[in-house]
Amino acid sequence: MSEISTTSPSRINLLLVDDHQMVIEGIKTLLKTDPVVRVVAQANSGDEALRRLRDHPEVQLAIVDLNMPLMSGVELTRHIRAGFPGIRVMALSMFHDHASVMEVLEAGGSGYLLKNTTKNELSAAIRDVASGRTHFSQEVGQTLLQNLDVPSQRGPAAEQPVELTTREKEILQLVAQEKSNHDIAEALFISERTVETHRKNILTKTNCKSVIGLIQYAMKHKLITS
Repeated sequence: MSEISTTSPSRINLLLVDDHQMVIEGIKTLLKTDPVVRVVAQANSGDEALRRLRDHPEVQLAIVDLNMPLMSGVELTRHIRAGFPGIRVMALSMFHDHASVMEVLEAGGSGYLLKNTTKNELSAAIRDVASGRTHFSQEVGQTLLQNLDVPSQRGPAAEQPVELTTREKEILQLVAQEKSNHDIAEALFISERTVETHRKNILTKTNCKSVIGLIQYAMKHKLITS
């Protein structure tokens, strides 16, 4: 979800993780005619997935089933983001309850698709997430909007979004892409201290407590798009 244009990779290498091999085969079938996407590794458990990542440094995006035994998809997402920070993670699940979606976001996931997704949405989501954006199924986006954890929604002022400067809007887009202060500073040709000041100002203006709350706020007021 971003209004800042990013260049889509010419090739996107995937790791598929699901404890049901039939699901993996189904995803591979959906993607086999996609000229950009290539499944280079697959795994049926979290431990196996981490081994595959060590064996396949070319992986750019992991699509992870949430409901796996021994190591859940959320746990695996945390491990991937900690051990392989250059790899993006997108969750795949049959469920889109608020708690599950928030767990994925807090673990560092950049997308959340339902298992009934279409071929076109799957391809679009892969491109979005691999390009540094986020992507949620429509139902998942609605779940986030219906369960906003934004204190500022109380009171008359909550009906209108706060006024952000052009620079603050630019920084908000990059924050939503999980960019670090260093990355944002380089992208906008400003200092890290300036980025940190803007981030604090944005949180203060929106009365949000965390980046997750900020993203929810931005989605509600269409400051970024899902």
